[in-house]
Amino acid sequence: MRICQCLRTKKSYLGESNFCPFSDSCDDNWTWDTPEETTTSVHTYGQNGRTVLFHSNWSNGTVAIRGNRPLPKHGQYYWEIDVSHRVFGTSLMFGVGTAKASLHETRFVNLIGQDGHSWGLSHKGQIWHDGKGRQFTDPFIEYTPTTIGLLYNGSNGTLSYYKDGRSLGVAFDGLNAVEEPLFPMISSTAARTEMTLNETKRTFWNLQDRCCWRLVQVLESIDQVDRLPLPTPVRIELKRRSRWTLRL
Repeated sequence: MRICQCLRTKKSYLGESNFCPFSDSCDDNWTWDTPEETTTSVHTYGQNGRTVLFHSNWSNGTVAIRGNRPLPKHGQYYWEIDVSHRVFGTSLMFGVGTAKASLHETRFVNLIGQDGHSWGLSHKGQIWHDGKGRQFTDPFIEYTPTTIGLLYNGSNGTLSYYKDGRSLGVAFDGLNAVEEPLFPMISSTAARTEMTLNETKRTFWNLQDRCCWRLVQVLESIDQVDRLPLPTPVRIELKRRSRWTLRL
């Protein structure tokens, strides 16, 4: 795998609510992993723990957090990170990494991408992997809120970025050659940085996946699943999805 040298697309997406780079998609609700008890530099709160506060008092290093489930090897996955106005410091980063990727460093570093286990974009417009970085886009405007979108194509092994609804292009390729599962990641060196996981979308895996998603949208309660004339495995799948999509 390598930092992609492909020409970045010139197509621009104007920021819109519920933006997604592919129209035929469904919700892919996940959240951030629970921080380790020994970690005091990162806290999660809000709906389903989707908001992360880094360095609530002051910062004495770099800390990261990963998603609570890996990205599948097939399909396309898009998620957005709303970043508060505290955009400053050595490095705010957005990317993916394996379970081996470091989540803490006592120095101020580009944590996502400092080794061979993670790939990331910093707020200074640089992309990093295996300790090597290069300029990919313009630096973010400091002390200005922004929204960063990430598009992971599991089949093609590419990771693309969006900023405020505008495509920045493919940053990394060859990720389908990574044997270990990949997780979404964010990190920060700056004190009192707040990032919120917003949109989480994915393409449909197959026809059954699409049908299950549609059924769940029209059910009013989980109790209705057992009344449907469906095979037991399908009802089990519907109940599994209901943890995220049904309002109980």
